[in-house]
Amino acid sequence: MGRPWNAAVALAVFAATVATGLPQAVKSQGSVFTAADVDESQFVMVAAPIGKGESSQLNIYEQRSSARPCFEVSGASPAVVDPLLASFDFTGICNRYIDGNGYSLRIGGDDLGTRYRLSVVKTGSDVELLAVPTRDPSRPTMVVARSGGAGYGFLQLVLEPGWKLMRRQYGKRTLGHLYVYRDQAPGLSSAL
Repeated sequence: MGRPWNAAVALAVFAATVATGLPQAVKSQGSVFTAADVDESQFVMVAAPIGKGESSQLNIYEQRSSARPCFEVSGASPAVVDPLLASFDFTGICNRYIDGNGYSLRIGGDDLGTRYRLSVVKTGSDVELLAVPTRDPSRPTMVVARSGGAGYGFLQLVLEPGWKLMRRQYGKRTLGHLYVYRDQAPGLSSAL
């Protein structure tokens, strides 16, 4: 006898969820979190080689204390990054953000982490960090950062004008997740 009642309750909960528009609240992740400023001088964005170096991924390194340097940048166009944090226990000294668990794209009040991925792409003359749509291919791909020239190894990525790093915030609590942030989409009048 209990089973038909459970099915009826489940159906009622489902109907109420659909009727109240709860799925819309789930879509708008940006309303749950806000973004807080960071001291960008303590961060470096890096095109980090994968495997034999034919492709790269975004790494972001953060200097949290002055106990020991976490990275060293040398040269220009492109600048090369030495990830010093790979040679010691960096707990409490450095942070390393290496994938979508550590960073995502945010434009204004909208967290686009599930709709865009950040991809490092090597072109003939540069290395670019692109925001690539994952769900809707009609959405624009955006250039977020560049190395300033072709090269190999760990290359510094410099944000394009209008982009900056920010930290995810929940209420007044600052979280460990970083946003690659912009107030508005570049050159777009419609919402993403």
